[in-house]
Amino acid sequence: MSEEIDGRPGIVMRKKWKELPLILLLLILTAVSVMGCGQAAGENDVEEEESDAVQIGFSMDSFLIERWQRDRDIFVSKAQELGAEVNVQNANGEVSKQISQIEYFIEKEMDVIVIVAIDGETLTEVVEKAKKAGIKVIAYDRLILNADVDIYISFDNEKVGTLMGEYLRKALGDEGTIICINGSPVDNNVTFVSGGFEKALEGSDIRIDRVGYADNWLAEVGFDFVSSYLAEEKVPDAVMCGNDDIATQVVKALSENRLAGQVYVTGQDADLVACQRIVEGTQYMTVYKPLELLAQSAAEIAVAMAEGEVPETGATIYNGSYDVPFEKLEPVAVTKENMDEVIIGKYHQKSDVYLNVQG
Repeated sequence: MSEEIDGRPGIVMRKKWKELPLILLLLILTAVSVMGCGQAAGENDVEEEESDAVQIGFSMDSFLIERWQRDRDIFVSKAQELGAEVNVQNANGEVSKQISQIEYFIEKEMDVIVIVAIDGETLTEVVEKAKKAGIKVIAYDRLILNADVDIYISFDNEKVGTLMGEYLRKALGDEGTIICINGSPVDNNVTFVSGGFEKALEGSDIRIDRVGYADNWLAEVGFDFVSSYLAEEKVPDAVMCGNDDIATQVVKALSENRLAGQVYVTGQDADLVACQRIVEGTQYMTVYKPLELLAQSAAEIAVAMAEGEVPETGATIYNGSYDVPFEKLEPVAVTKENMDEVIIGKYHQKSDVYLNVQG
């Protein structure tokens, strides 16, 4: 008779529930409760299993520069492939924030902390704190000074500068005027790059007329620096840029003065826009640093160190207090002539690089 009530099965079921003896209802509720507890325990077990994985804290400067997003993605992917978990923190160029984030990693008892230092001179104390806590520390791409880091992995940054200098020397025929816009003055790599650049020019008649620095790697400094120089009715033969991001602003300033393509411009990182400019003729060269190799190697080293292994390196570097094991990778100069060989299909796609010069 209950099935005739509006033809709704739900009502039928509710009516039947009301007809069940009280004791039977209690038994059903108890069974449901036990099943629920069993499921919760299973979830907790999963969490405990996950906590057994190698824990890596990755403290990054910022993501304003194109390449750092690539570094992060490649590193995390490789680490996860090796069974590790990665917590990435972005300091947005603030030293105090980076220190706080590293302290957070220490509190979380990470197995390894990987650091892209904003200022290589300010992290000594927090690195010491991490070491006292038994945490391994990797200086990623930028050397941390006077700190007992376990390993430094980067490219041969002096060679990066040397390649820029050698190629400009070749292009200029051993004479001319250059202005330099380096990166952040607190980035230790800048010292290496500029040192290599100046050495490459020794013995030539090439003159460095002016040198500037981009605090926090702020690319717009490149635009202002070149614009001010041109306003003095002086035109350089070449502009050495600390990276391709700065080169973007330099080419913009040259373009506004109808000089793009007439002044040799160098950079580093092989950003897509830089590679596009090279094939278009407004940037002379860049230095490619295989980020995939850097990030994957760093992830492998981090996991190995967390598991008690001591990776061997072929070099060391003195950071002011310690001889730090140095995993040194080789950079490659990129021009219009070797773009296809070095970059296409390995770092950028041909259709992207040649986007503005096809057809």
